[in-house]
Amino acid sequence: MDILKSLNEQQIKAVKAAPGPVLVLAGPGSGKTRVLTRRAAYLIGELGTQPYHVMAVTFTNKAAKEMGNRISDLLGQHTHGMTLGTFHATCARTLRIEADLLPVDRNYVIFDADDQTKIVRQVLKEQNLDEKRYRPQSVHASISAAKNELLLPENFPIQTYRDEIVARVYEQYQKILLMSNALDFDDLLLWTAILLKDNDKIREKYARRYQQILVDEFQDTNMAQYTLLKHLASYHKNIFVVGDSDQSIYRWRGADYRNVRRFEQDFPDAEVILLEQNYRSTQNILDAAMTVINRNSNRKPKKLFTERGAGEKISIREAYDEREQGLFVVDKIIQQIAEKKVSPSDFAVMYRTNAQSRQVEEAFLSANLPYKLVGAQRFYGRREVKDMIAYLRLVANPDDGFSLARIINTPSRMIGAKTFAELITIAGQLEITPGKLLLDLGQEETPDLNSFSTAAGKRLVGFGRLFYKWRKTCESLPPVETVDLILNDIDFRNYLEDGSEDGFERWENVTELRRLSSEYQTVGLLSFLEDIALVSDQDTLNSNQEVPTLLTLHAAKGLEFKQVMIIGMNEGLLPHQRSFDEPEAMEEERRLLYVGITRAMDRLHLFHSLNRFNYGYMEPMESSRYYRDIPPELREENGSPYIQTTSSSSVGAVRPWKEIQKESSRPASQEIQYHPGEKVNHPKWGQGLVLNSILQDDDEIVDIFFEGVGKKKLIASLADLKKIG
Repeated sequence: MDILKSLNEQQIKAVKAAPGPVLVLAGPGSGKTRVLTRRAAYLIGELGTQPYHVMAVTFTNKAAKEMGNRISDLLGQHTHGMTLGTFHATCARTLRIEADLLPVDRNYVIFDADDQTKIVRQVLKEQNLDEKRYRPQSVHASISAAKNELLLPENFPIQTYRDEIVARVYEQYQKILLMSNALDFDDLLLWTAILLKDNDKIREKYARRYQQILVDEFQDTNMAQYTLLKHLASYHKNIFVVGDSDQSIYRWRGADYRNVRRFEQDFPDAEVILLEQNYRSTQNILDAAMTVINRNSNRKPKKLFTERGAGEKISIREAYDEREQGLFVVDKIIQQIAEKKVSPSDFAVMYRTNAQSRQVEEAFLSANLPYKLVGAQRFYGRREVKDMIAYLRLVANPDDGFSLARIINTPSRMIGAKTFAELITIAGQLEITPGKLLLDLGQEETPDLNSFSTAAGKRLVGFGRLFYKWRKTCESLPPVETVDLILNDIDFRNYLEDGSEDGFERWENVTELRRLSSEYQTVGLLSFLEDIALVSDQDTLNSNQEVPTLLTLHAAKGLEFKQVMIIGMNEGLLPHQRSFDEPEAMEEERRLLYVGITRAMDRLHLFHSLNRFNYGYMEPMESSRYYRDIPPELREENGSPYIQTTSSSSVGAVRPWKEIQKESSRPASQEIQYHPGEKVNHPKWGQGLVLNSILQDDDEIVDIFFEGVGKKKLIASLADLKKIG
């Protein structure tokens, strides 16, 4: 059968597993996506399961789309009716269908992370609570954690005074959401789980429908998601989950690797299948990864193996500080590209926290080497795009007070804070939302403005009439025509294009949003708004760009690169100092490095620095404890320096990328005498550390760091240098 073609023995065993619960423990690069898609195709194409009775859930739109395309290709047909998507998107669709049983109607909008923080900030202000003491992001994280555990405000556990504050904020936060006919990301899971738990009829309806349930990245599920899956599998019990507890790295957002153990307890007859053959990495990379992860407790042991051979050893490089570390990284990339060995897109630079990207970015900019940064301001986070989305959200849901506040005076309509406050006050007296009041003002030929001041009333009526027109026509128009109508009525282009390059780019962003809306001709505005609310960073990653990728280790999950460079291999960074006092958190730090290592296909480079510039002072740094886990036979330290002796580039002054593109490296006319990492003595400045050395005009130019003096560039033949040791 074509469905089983090119699968190994364990993969075939998983694809053809008997009905019932199945747990596939899949090591990194072991073909879990292949197994999932083949399993779905096998169920439909060979066992005759109707697509309508199959549900497959994963964590990113990108993964879901890829899975759908592969299944269709295998079957030679579209899988119409199959439920395929992320957990959140699947729940969002279910909630719209069952909205009559919910505290929101089917036109609800999904508030993004910025909206959620704004609500918390508003509640803190209303309750006279100090934002510095109760940070909005931290308070919201506690609310999110409660929702992931299926705890409503009245059930929020209170053990400390802070818990009491969070419970009060949570209660008001939830009221504001429901008054706005809105849900946040966590609500999509929470309300679906509550619906299935409390309503026998609804639970039976969906449990009977889904004869086969397939779950990707099972180790990343939280309690709400696990509960959902249990309810959905309660009738047929045909649930096929694929995961690897060693790759569970999202504890901070509720993911619980212990769900793997819960699955085995709740489904004691589950068949457990191990996928250990790796198709991505060399054996040295896999062995290094296993030496790191094997020190974690409470895990199922695996032995990863590959047929790709041993490959190169793990390169470990020490830099003086983080700036030099960034320069080493860029110089290494440029050197290999110049030798025409690799493509720029083969490289990924990974780090523990977003803040660590700055020094690396500066090195890339210094070399004029283009790069892409995953997790930077997303397209949908840009101001002009958020403005346009707010217009569309308000048209779809007039109760969305946060979107109304954002755009009521954008572009300026002379509706300031005082006029908006009047609108809110009068709407409250009438017991309706400000958006509904605006619609009422807009649809009446001679609206009653006695409650408003004269100027405020006229301005609000003007906007209300536009709003009423958009609202009246949006259900009969495709989304792109609604976008065009709004853009034309508010003259948004003239507002954005101020003659500057930035203004042109802002308008380009809006036209891109318009283009995206044109893809939703048949499914409507609500589907468009829902999809863009649930986009992740990985979904916006352009894989066609021929440039190196910069990203956090968390964002690297599910990706692969020929060469991976992990910077900041220092105590306090990796593992992060926040995890030092918590054994559970320290185990996740180890899993995080394991994920980073196993993204590498051909080469793995690890970087650490001796010092870190912190609050104006240079502080010494220790290298990461994880180095000690990697045995000497797998390591290569300074034996093959990153800055090759044949390179004409300098770490101290990285050559522009355009120059490198025009030439390959030229052979040296003599041997380099001083190598990075060596210690030397100078008659005037004393002991120093060699940072870099290049051959130039038949002489050797050496960059050396001297304590108390700084970096000096010296001609070796004239400097009277003596090596130490």
